[in-house]
Amino acid sequence: MKDISICLNGEVRQIAVAPNETLLDVLRNRLGIKTPKEGCGRGDCGACTILLDGKAVRSCLILAIEVHGQSITTLEGVGANGLTALQKAFVKNNVFQCGFCASGVILAASALLAENPQPTESEVREALAGNLCRCTGYEPIVETVLAVAKQAARQPAASRRTRS
Repeated sequence: MKDISICLNGEVRQIAVAPNETLLDVLRNRLGIKTPKEGCGRGDCGACTILLDGKAVRSCLILAIEVHGQSITTLEGVGANGLTALQKAFVKNNVFQCGFCASGVILAASALLAENPQPTESEVREALAGNLCRCTGYEPIVETVLAVAKQAARQPAASRRTRS
């Protein structure tokens, strides 16, 4: 076991991890974070997506020991102060059916919009390509991400920084 320190959803956490424990297993089974889900265990489905230092990554492919000193954000952290504009739009548009992909899609879309606030449709599709939706909700997902980006572009810069 090796002690690591991470910033998990804004809170510094210390935990002893085995060299072979995946980040997904540590988050779900030891730290009580349930939004990243194990779908395939191979990084193909995106259900385990988290933000690692702001970048969308598959937590099933990362050993927990590798993230020492890094910042991890899960859906619990994204919505800690209430739903974001993106989350509100997904709810309003009833985008998700079963919801299994929701966490990964929201985090991947959030990372995209943070890096590129005005993505094209092809950029949205590329950013979300690693997130499989079992209910085939791809069109409403892409349309909603584009609508949120368009709406954000219409807002004055000062109000974009607030969580509406």
